Amino acid sequence: MEIKKVCVIGMGTMGSQIGIVCAKGGCETAMVDTSSALVERGMKNIQAFLKGQEKKGKIDQETREKLLSLITAGTDISDAVYNADLVIEAVFEDIEVKKETFKKMDEASRKDTILASNTSTLWIAEIGAATNRPEKCIGTHFLIPAALTPLVEVVRGPVTSDDTHKTIIDFLGKCGKETVTVADSPGFVINRLYLPMINEAFFALETGLASAEEIDRSCTKGLGYPLGPLAAADAFGLDILLACMKTFQRELGDKYRPCPLVVKLVKAGHLGRKTGRGVYDYSK
Repeated sequence: MEIKKVCVIGMGTMGSQIGIVCAKGGCETAMVDTSSALVERGMKNIQAFLKGQEKKGKIDQETREKLLSLITAGTDISDAVYNADLVIEAVFEDIEVKKETFKKMDEASRKDTILASNTSTLWIAEIGAATNRPEKCIGTHFLIPAALTPLVEVVRGPVTSDDTHKTIIDFLGKCGKETVTVADSPGFVINRLYLPMINEAFFALETGLASAEEIDRSCTKGLGYPLGPLAAADAFGLDILLACMKTFQRELGDKYRPCPLVVKLVKAGHLGRKTGRGVYDYSK
C-alpha cells in the first residue's frame, strides 16, 4: 500500500513538525487537536517555521505555499482519521493517554489504515493492544526538530507485520528520512542513550559541578552536540523529560531515577521554552 493521505493527531511541537514532514513527502496531511485554540497555535507554528525556512533560503515561496496547501487542520478526529492511509499519534507521553487515543484511531479508521505512534519511550506492544489491529501498529519516533532531523526510529511491536513495516519505511523514505529499525523496548536506542545523559546533566547542575551555561558549552564545544543537554531539555520540555525518566525507572530500575532538580522544576511549572522558564529564563 502506498501512503497518500496522512492524519496527525496532536499539534504540539512534535505533531506540527511531523505534519510538515508528511507534506514534504507530497501527502495530503490532516492535522487534529482537541480545541480550536490548539489548532490555531499549531498552524501558526507551522507557518512560522516554513516562513523561517524561506527567509534562510532553504525553500522558496512556491514550495512554502505548496506545503501549506497540503495541510489542513481541525478538531474533528473522525473524518480526518477515516480518510487517512496512515494515522500518526503525537500526543503527550503518557501510556493511558496514548492507549485511549489509539482506541479512538482504531474505531474511526478504515481496517487497512496503519496506526503509528511517535512515542519516545513507551511499549508499542502495549499501545497496539488497545486496538483490534496490533499487526498494523508501529512506532515512528521522530526527533526534534522533526522537519530538519534526518533520522526516524521505526519500532516494530511483537506482531507488527512485514507489510506494515515495509510500507512505513517506504513512506519515510519518500519524506526524505533515513530510518533505523529497532526492537520494542523502553527508549529504543536514541533516548535510551540520550535522555539519561540529559538527566545526568541535571545532577551535575544540582551538585554545583558547573553552571548551566558551562555544562551546555562543554557538550557543544567539547562533544560537538548542536545543543547542550540542559538547553535541549528546555526545548522539548522538562515535563517530557520527567515522564520519560519515570518510565525508564519503572521498566528498567533505579539506575534511571529522575534527578530531583527536574522534579522540582516541573512541580514549579518551569517546563522550559513553552512556559517561558526552565533551566534558563526565556521571558525576555
